[in-house]
Amino acid sequence: MTLEKLLDEFYVKNGIPQNGGIDNKTFEFKVFGLKLNLPNPKFRREALHIHDIQHILSNQDTSWKGEGFIAGWEISTGMWKHFRLGFMSLWAMGYSLWIYPKSVYNGFKKGLNDIGIIDLKISKLDFMKMEYSELLKICQKEKITEMNTFHWIQLLFWVVISQLVFLLPILVVGIGIIYIIK
Repeated sequence: MTLEKLLDEFYVKNGIPQNGGIDNKTFEFKVFGLKLNLPNPKFRREALHIHDIQHILSNQDTSWKGEGFIAGWEISTGMWKHFRLGFMSLWAMGYSLWIYPKSVYNGFKKGLNDIGIIDLKISKLDFMKMEYSELLKICQKEKITEMNTFHWIQLLFWVVISQLVFLLPILVVGIGIIYIIK
């Protein structure tokens, strides 16, 4: 089955607007029990299909458990090299570690053996025509890697960074509120 067809099914199954909502000026974001409407910047719209294909590749839904897995996977495959997207992945990883740490770990571990979809440098049009079985082949690294000491140190590093990315804005807002109240 083509990725285009799988994406269409993924969007319907997860209640996501057609084409992932790339034509929308905002996107709905559920966090801390709240539904937020956030701006949908160009860099996000241009890469959204990649993120959604990662959900299909890893058989993950859009719950925070699934997003935690994808965030761990993205960081492990090197998404952090793409600063704005990597920042979003680190924030999602930081949040998910509080509610689904095992999912983040499993995603990170799986990512050690995969090539990041963004690093394939394949156009959206070519992705849409691609068969799922072909994607599986081109994303799999030739050599299987088991978690070793280096990978544990790497994971710990990204856990710390993700917590800074996640908690720093909350800390700043909290200090601001305390300052205003006093």
